Amino acid sequence: MADFDFYKQAQKYFQMHPAIVLGSGASAAFKLSGMGALATHLVSSIQADDESELKAWEAFKSALMSGKDLESALHEVRLSENLTKQVVVRTWELLNPEDKQVFYNSLTQNDFFPLSKLISGLFRSAINQIDIVTTNYDRLAEYAAEQAGFHHYTGFTHGYRRLQAPPDAVKTTRIVNILKVHGSLDWFSSPLGDVIGLNQIDEIPPNHQPQIVTPGIEKYSLTYKEPFRSIIQLADAAIRKNNSYLCVGFGFNDIHIQEKLIERCKRHDAAITLITWELSPASRKFLLSGEVKNFIAIERGVSDEQSIIYSSELDSPMTVDGDYWSLSGYLNLVM
Repeated sequence: MADFDFYKQAQKYFQMHPAIVLGSGASAAFKLSGMGALATHLVSSIQADDESELKAWEAFKSALMSGKDLESALHEVRLSENLTKQVVVRTWELLNPEDKQVFYNSLTQNDFFPLSKLISGLFRSAINQIDIVTTNYDRLAEYAAEQAGFHHYTGFTHGYRRLQAPPDAVKTTRIVNILKVHGSLDWFSSPLGDVIGLNQIDEIPPNHQPQIVTPGIEKYSLTYKEPFRSIIQLADAAIRKNNSYLCVGFGFNDIHIQEKLIERCKRHDAAITLITWELSPASRKFLLSGEVKNFIAIERGVSDEQSIIYSSELDSPMTVDGDYWSLSGYLNLVM
């Protein structure tokens, strides 16, 4: 009976046409490097230019060695402009080849992206827009939308050299809005000072700088600039206008997304579904506080074929056989 109740609740939230929130866990499923691998890469590849930079970089490495995660270490130590640019470039150089490999792998498998199935399923209704809000730099959401056969909008026009544009610049009967609040691997500041989108390139063009918001203090100042400011406003609007949210691998550790989500769920009783490998401490605190009236959270059990379910309709967590914690497993439950 408990399984049946959970099934009905999951179906109910899904039928409300949720906005989708993608966290780092959504990319980890495709073997893209996470914060740990990025920290290792940065330590091995970045060089300080002078004594003051060396002192700051050694302090950063000491923070990592003491057990702090990458974001905490970069918050603790203020890096020079040169070191900050190196962090951005080295991050791009690590993730871009991995991202492109995912794209190549998807070309021969029509069911490669569970997100494609989700997009197609949501568009079987009368809705003509799907909102995806993400902190990820990678282009997996864009690839998934195209594999499903739908156009997407990321804040730019279409083409090989894309310019910033408002949402109504891309007109189609159905569209996936992919709102990347921390930037994207294909965003670059140009020599003209604007930000453009360049598709599937192997190297950073001369006099261009990747526009991705890496962890640390600078992430908050950079997001006041374009195109981040406009994208965050669109993401806020997408969250406000929806009453149901499907979070995939999102840990509720990012101020640019979580505040509006928390407000909608606590003050307006919006429904939220979270599927993930493991609930983060912030997720547990938020969902299990007793202030969220409509939620389902599913994490992996002791194996891939076991799920632990937390629900506003259950007094205590429930362990069940079956993969409901991954996106593909969850979709088998609701579609």
